[in-house]
Amino acid sequence: MSTTSGFSRPVGRLCLLLLGALLLGSTAGSAAEVRNRGTQPHIVWINCEDLDDTLGCYGDPHAITPHLDALAQEGVVFRQAFANAPICAPARNCLITGMYPTSLGAQHLRCEITLPPDVEPFPVHLKRAGYFVTNQAKTDYNFDPAGIYDYWRNDFAPWRKREREDQPFFSFFVLGTTHEGPGNRRERYEKETTGLSPEKRTAPESIRLPPYFPDTPAMRELWARYYDLVAAMDEEVGEILANLKRDGLWEDTIVFFFSDHGHGMPRHKRWLLDSGLRVPLIVRIPGKYRDLAPDAWPGSQSGRLVSFVDFAPTVLGLAGVKPPENLQGEAFLGPGTQSPRPWVFGARDRADDMFELSRCVHDGRFIYVRHFLPQLPYLQGGRIFGNDKESLRELRRARDAGDFDSLPPHLFAERKPVEEFYDLREDPHEIANLIGDSRHGERIASMRDVLKRWILEHRDTGFLPESEYTRRAREAGLSIREMALSPEHYDLPAILAQAWGDGAETESGDPGVSYWRIMQDDDSLTREDLVGHVNDGPGFLQVAAAQALCERGDVDAGLPVLVDLIRSSDLRLALEAARSLFLLGDLAEPVVAEVEEARRALEAPPGGRRRYRDFNYASFTGWALEGVLVNCGAARWEDYE
Repeated sequence: MSTTSGFSRPVGRLCLLLLGALLLGSTAGSAAEVRNRGTQPHIVWINCEDLDDTLGCYGDPHAITPHLDALAQEGVVFRQAFANAPICAPARNCLITGMYPTSLGAQHLRCEITLPPDVEPFPVHLKRAGYFVTNQAKTDYNFDPAGIYDYWRNDFAPWRKREREDQPFFSFFVLGTTHEGPGNRRERYEKETTGLSPEKRTAPESIRLPPYFPDTPAMRELWARYYDLVAAMDEEVGEILANLKRDGLWEDTIVFFFSDHGHGMPRHKRWLLDSGLRVPLIVRIPGKYRDLAPDAWPGSQSGRLVSFVDFAPTVLGLAGVKPPENLQGEAFLGPGTQSPRPWVFGARDRADDMFELSRCVHDGRFIYVRHFLPQLPYLQGGRIFGNDKESLRELRRARDAGDFDSLPPHLFAERKPVEEFYDLREDPHEIANLIGDSRHGERIASMRDVLKRWILEHRDTGFLPESEYTRRAREAGLSIREMALSPEHYDLPAILAQAWGDGAETESGDPGVSYWRIMQDDDSLTREDLVGHVNDGPGFLQVAAAQALCERGDVDAGLPVLVDLIRSSDLRLALEAARSLFLLGDLAEPVVAEVEEARRALEAPPGGRRRYRDFNYASFTGWALEGVLVNCGAARWEDYE
């Protein structure tokens, strides 16, 4: 049975472990001791996409994962490991930098930042220590990855490209087989499972669905496909591990297996809940390096809280490299291991063209979530959530047909609650929001305070729109991180007080305070106030004020401003204005001609692979403008397939 602070194993193994520690004279080697060995460990990361604990070694009876189950028998299974975000790019940014993306301005999917001078991806530190560092496929770090890796190919044995056989290596594999689970298109599922044998496929009738999904044939089929994708991914893991063994490297290599966030289905991916953040984590440390992490006994399990921000200092310590002081995580294995953390934190921000701002704190049993944009629903409309996913179409069909009457009350609601609080021991599916339950009042208040302190301590950039914090950094000649650390450029305490809605008075002149007054529909804001922001405010404030004017019925004052801003050369600002027009629904009908003109200006030249100039701000802005045209009856989603 796992605990909240350490490992579990049979008593006999524990006695052997204690004896081994006495013989070694210490419980863990230092970074200097690792270097002095003359044989630094090879380190392999196998990262799959969009996977929760759908593995046999985590007790799932449907999962067919023999290779991962065998790895677990030789390693440690972590039961309380969490991504920092329920979507890939900010999660990968955290993994590769060892810092919270919210402190770097890298919390969105996808964004483009420049790292500050004192922040380097951890593989760069490994390279300086003599490691050969490789990447098998995806980066998606929200910054340019050029120069990080020595070798970057779709290769399941990249260490063979080393110049010397005795050179240590770090290899980062990203397996996309399980991406989006089965919830997108059947063609991709069929491609990924072409070689999967019949005995490794899961029958839909055997599936036990979570209570927040309708028990329909279509939903069972989707979940069965997911298990098939997991089985196919497990075979890829087996191929990587077989290559290590074939090359005589198995006993010299520390192996990590984990996913980038939760399951790819709705109510998991993109949801800032346990279901979106919890990930599997298996770490195998071979016997010759056991003194580096004596608790990592084969077949053991750990209930220690682990966050993605902890991975970089852990790997650097195992490699004998002193972690930089600015890393924000804590080593959970090997040299420099710290006391178990009491909390993990999560953040949810813009994904594609859908804006969001939510933060959470989790202690392993209880999770507290705060939504700063509760006026936006969980299931926002648009290209991705409105039209593009098979799973969402089935959820909506079941709702409309009356096939499902036990949906969580706010899944399809027009608004989210400001706060959510769940007891995962009593309610593992996070159905009953206990935020108003007096039995938990003290704990909720404590977790609110912990979350607020974390936001302030790490100077969370998310309380300004992306266009604004980027503009402030650019005009000050600073990185986003440096700008955020400066009270002169970012009055976070005052902005957060307004965004939190705690009634705090502020004399701050930061326009971010005015922005949050608008977003909260402050009754004291007059038309003159909003017009003043439209005329004299920075772009992000113009967007918010113009949308507010339209929502108050003054479209003549608001729409021209938004139309002007969707043409901005700053595509971050253009995206914010485009999404505001989308949220206005058919109120945007008077400007459909201008919207179509702006959308066409974002298109790629004919003959390219994509409709828009890039799969980033141009695409996201284009998708938002498509949605405006669909809302106003000027187009159909099918027109943009």
